[in-house]
Amino acid sequence: MWGNSIKTNKEKIKKQIDELWQYAQKVAAEELDEPEPPTFDKIDGQKVKETIAKIETALKDKTVTKQIKQKLNYAKKNRTATLDKYEVQKQIMGDRNSYSNTDTEASFMRMKEEHMLNGQLKPAYNVQVSSSDQYIVDYSIHQTPGDTTTFVPHIEQHKAQYGQYQDAVTAEMRDMVVNKIYSTWKITLLKVTLNSYFDKEQSADHLNKHPFAPANLHYNKEQNCYYCPMGQPMKNIGTFTKTTAAGFEHQLTKY
Repeated sequence: MWGNSIKTNKEKIKKQIDELWQYAQKVAAEELDEPEPPTFDKIDGQKVKETIAKIETALKDKTVTKQIKQKLNYAKKNRTATLDKYEVQKQIMGDRNSYSNTDTEASFMRMKEEHMLNGQLKPAYNVQVSSSDQYIVDYSIHQTPGDTTTFVPHIEQHKAQYGQYQDAVTAEMRDMVVNKIYSTWKITLLKVTLNSYFDKEQSADHLNKHPFAPANLHYNKEQNCYYCPMGQPMKNIGTFTKTTAAGFEHQLTKY
């Protein structure tokens, strides 16, 4: 089950209910208590049920097309139950983007070694292991695929079990994690890969396929602007702070 799938389907239901409401306004505007369609900032089964009941009451004894009758009957029989099901699925999913129907605690992840060789996503867990002098000293199991979000809780678990943080760590992580590790725990990092996509983004093949990639743009330091491949200036329109799913903040500048 995918979180984006639930979001897309909810938007489709919202659109269908809006269309039925607009039709009811044309046919029976006087019978509708509300001149404006209901707002679905947070669409749920109860609100949809109430809206459908209002539409059904307004269209009673009116000449309604067969297509609208079918849509209204289908919405009445299925949409409330469907949205209730989505709410249960969202509770199971929590902060994740997906979960497996056969193991709801597992999330879909891309396997490094996949026998079908087609990059198929599979339900799995992300296991982090700490070793010292070739002995495994700690492990933790996570539901998120990226190591960026798992490293911090992993070393916190180590602290809870052993009463202290590691003196030094060899790991691959993003720069935002590195900054937090150094400033918060004063852990020495023996080897760090700051950005796993750096080499790929600098390759000639990547730059040729993406002419608007930042590395392809000319930067004017005095004007604080970039120039696109067509020669048009892209001015600085502001800087904002983005917080990642792991709680790390970093600043981005828009041009």
